[in-house]
Amino acid sequence: MKSKNLVKTIRESKLMSKSELAREAGISVLTVGRIERGEECRLETMRKIILALGYSIEDKNKVFQRQE
Repeated sequence: MKSKNLVKTIRESKLMSKSELAREAGISVLTVGRIERGEECRLETMRKIILALGYSIEDKNKVFQRQE
């Protein structure tokens, strides 16, 4: 199931490469690519990405939209 997120949009607006985001979040570049394509990931991975993009956990819905 695909999930809607703004990871790629936010990353590009901050002029970050996939490898920079991966390094900041402590995850692999392949994982960043999968998440940007909308594939599911663990909550811990979401948390790492949210923080690496400079958001707080409370702003999670600005990065990852809720699935209905």
